[in-house]
Amino acid sequence: MPMQPSENAASSIYNNRLTERHQSLKGLMRWARVAGYMRGVTGILIPATLWLAFVPHLVSAWLAVIPAAAFLALHKYYEDTYVKLNRAKRGIEFYEQGIERIENRWAGSGIANPRFTGANHLYANDLDIFGKGSLFELLCTARTRSGQETLARWLCEPATRIEILRRQEAIEELRAKLDLREELAIFGSKRTAIDFDLVVEWAPRPSVLHSGVARVVAPVLVAISLSAFASSYWFHGNPLWLGFAVVAQAAFGLVYRKRVSDVNWEIHEPAGELSLLQTPLECLEHEDFSSPKLRELRTALQTNGKSASQQVRWLVGLNEMLESRRNSSVGPFLFVLLWSTQVAFAIEAWRRRHNADLRRWMNIVGEFEALCALPSYAFENPEYPFAEILEGKIRLDGQELRHPLLPQSQCIANSVSLGTELQLMMVSGSNMSGKSTLLRTVGINIVLAQCGAPVCAQQLKCSPMTIGATLHVQDSLQSGKSRFYAEIRRLKDMMMLADEGVPVLFLLDEILHGTNSHDRVIGAEAVIRGLVERNAIGLVTTHDLALTRVADALAPLAANVHFEDHLENGEMKFDYLLRNGVIQKSNALELMRAVALNCSLRIVH
Repeated sequence: MPMQPSENAASSIYNNRLTERHQSLKGLMRWARVAGYMRGVTGILIPATLWLAFVPHLVSAWLAVIPAAAFLALHKYYEDTYVKLNRAKRGIEFYEQGIERIENRWAGSGIANPRFTGANHLYANDLDIFGKGSLFELLCTARTRSGQETLARWLCEPATRIEILRRQEAIEELRAKLDLREELAIFGSKRTAIDFDLVVEWAPRPSVLHSGVARVVAPVLVAISLSAFASSYWFHGNPLWLGFAVVAQAAFGLVYRKRVSDVNWEIHEPAGELSLLQTPLECLEHEDFSSPKLRELRTALQTNGKSASQQVRWLVGLNEMLESRRNSSVGPFLFVLLWSTQVAFAIEAWRRRHNADLRRWMNIVGEFEALCALPSYAFENPEYPFAEILEGKIRLDGQELRHPLLPQSQCIANSVSLGTELQLMMVSGSNMSGKSTLLRTVGINIVLAQCGAPVCAQQLKCSPMTIGATLHVQDSLQSGKSRFYAEIRRLKDMMMLADEGVPVLFLLDEILHGTNSHDRVIGAEAVIRGLVERNAIGLVTTHDLALTRVADALAPLAANVHFEDHLENGEMKFDYLLRNGVIQKSNALELMRAVALNCSLRIVH
């Protein structure tokens, strides 16, 4: 088991690496400028040398080879340095973002919204899973769309106990592999999410070049043409054979010209996208892992004895071979070799062979990226433990729970225990006293636990469960549905899941407050009783003390708890500590008087 960094160690490590990346960037920029100037000088020397050779005949034309070779070498060095420059810049961004997360300055600087439409999701909007300042933005370091969508799915779907434990083991192993996580976070040249949609669209298209015979005929025709040329040129053979060979080759090329052109035109963008896939594939294939989940992902990349990165590299190489046609110095010779035709046949053969593999490789890379996002969170918060995932009946036992999206220096911890003996906690208190935050704290820590990440708590034991929440249910002007209607639909969804035997954790904020007090009490008691009878567990908040009698009626399966407040110098003060029982006092009238509503209140009073 790798050692976990002590508190603030992650910040120190990030700052040291950030300094190294800045120094590297300065050095690379200096050498890039030098190489650029020298490349320009050698570029001028080439025509100057040729002029001296052919006009005044002062030097040999062969002398131009020296600046030409120097120009090519400097150009290659400049291009390589430019790639390293971009990597250094992205490395700086990687560590700056890590420091921002540690110092709680991350909101708005990360990836907030993957392609997820969760308006009707049971808790995504309620628990701030997506959007600015969300859990997804805090966690996500994935570069590919597949990785982002995998992480989003993990945050929205409960996993099995076995899967959660496997993820925990993988995350613990990856926690110490900072170099690997940096490599995954900075690969590619794009700053936005790398989307393999072009590859997904290209791979399953019907093949237009599938003749095995024609693929053999092409190189045979080329060989015959070259042999006829050699025979005619060096051995004074009959030139008619060369003419027949050229005509046959040209006819073959014309027959397949349209299809070859379509294949060559379609491969350019997918090959560019797939070139970006090589880095995460190589990271996964070449790293030595001990956890079963990571080893399984690596093994799954093997296809017919070859690794996925080798297969992708071959296709990228075929595309580069096509691009060589644009080189004026070799293009005419490639035409004679039926270059485009033969490469197009090879591309189509590759696509037929790996059509099914491509989506699997991308899914594996997505899962690997999602797994590598969560260790960053674990590394930056070494005090956070992994949840203990329980078997059997639904249970939640959280000690000193805090909200991971709030500054920990300002966060008050509370403990919540629910199970078969106590299924409901009715939370009373005034507005802003901490009731809704408690529900969000419990819910978001369960989300973290079930995706395999460490939790923001002293300790958390829980069984796998499905969360249902009504903290942010909204009305819809377009569909003509009120908030009350949307809420009861959400409650119905929870009830249906519980009916199916799914373990449900319900988090109901100010339940049914969109209707009158009489109907609200009756309706709320019916809903809560129905959920409890179906073995669901949860918390319900209210500032209407009439609803606290529901918990009394369901005792001992339910209990009342509350948050207190007090008025100090005209301001409401809260300690955000959860206490047993029903709140015994209200400062609402005093607060209203403090903000100049005295006249109206005297009349009422």
